[in-house]
Amino acid sequence: MNSQTLNCQFATFEPQGYVSAANVREFLQELTDAVENQTDSALLVDMASVEFMDSAGLMALIKGFNLAQDLQRRFSICSVPPSVRMVFELTQLDKVFEIFESKDSFTATIV
Repeated sequence: MNSQTLNCQFATFEPQGYVSAANVREFLQELTDAVENQTDSALLVDMASVEFMDSAGLMALIKGFNLAQDLQRRFSICSVPPSVRMVFELTQLDKVFEIFESKDSFTATIV
């Protein structure tokens, strides 16, 4: 998983592979670090390399989202693969999270 600053306005967090109960502690810690340690006003979670996400992974995203809200930071998600998007839709979390088709569609919203 990588976190990098793309410009002075937002940072990205890029989980990879499977995000499940087996590795959720590491995922949550890295996500928490990305939210807490960023100096930017927004964090974009780029899901392009995520192959699978279970309910434990979703709960970690919710915790990261809540932390970002507490810190008054924008928390967005992009490039969600169809298999993972289905989980967001079934749980109706697609209505909670700000989800973009791509990084480009997100950056178009940065003022």
